[in-house]
Amino acid sequence: MTRLMMLFIVLISFSSCSVIEGIFKAGVGVGIFVVVAVIAIIIFIISKIFGGK
Repeated sequence: MTRLMMLFIVLISFSSCSVIEGIFKAGVGVGIFVVVAVIAIIIFIISKIFGGK
């Protein structure tokens, strides 16, 4: 019974670690997209201010 409980605990911890890993991978992708979008907006605003003549 003790071995079965230990195996169950190990399986639960591995599955939750993989779920958290997936969330962090998605978060990194979204973070990179947001940074690129903000940089593009800043470049667009600067080009409108200085290149609007």
